[in-house]
Amino acid sequence: MQADAHSALSMLRQSVHVPPAQLGKLKFSWLVPELIAGADMGVRESDDSPVRLVLAFEGDRSKFSARNAMLNELVRAVTQEEMPYATLMYVWCNQRPVESVIVNPRTDRIQKVVVETGPHRINRWLDYERDIRADFEKAFGEAPGALVAIGLMTDSDNTRTHTRAWYGNVQLVQASAQP
Repeated sequence: MQADAHSALSMLRQSVHVPPAQLGKLKFSWLVPELIAGADMGVRESDDSPVRLVLAFEGDRSKFSARNAMLNELVRAVTQEEMPYATLMYVWCNQRPVESVIVNPRTDRIQKVVVETGPHRINRWLDYERDIRADFEKAFGEAPGALVAIGLMTDSDNTRTHTRAWYGNVQLVQASAQP
């Protein structure tokens, strides 16, 4: 699937329901023809990326800080939906190292795991396999709740640029049954 963003973001989201005990691996692929000049995913004014794979999780919203509770109210007023308890993103970052975790500049309930960095692998299909539970625990310091949505996001609204990317198959692989 081709995704374009012209000083905006382009997102496709699919609701799912995967209980925590069934969270296993996530397999996905993408192709990025070029990075967004000046993008820095840790800075609010330049938080853009040509590719993001987004996972939304349920959890105990009573644990929200006052700031996150207010943000949740704003999201509910605008969208008629609750903000996810936690959002884990797999991203391509311009300069931060692979496996680093970037806290979203707007809320700590969104954490980004860098799976690709810099321009050295642009213009080719790249395949990934990630352990959802391990990545969630690394990013949030707690066990995940149910996975409730998966999304693809191509984003250039903060840098006011154009970006394009292609996404391949996205596959959830359930955790192996315990003996």
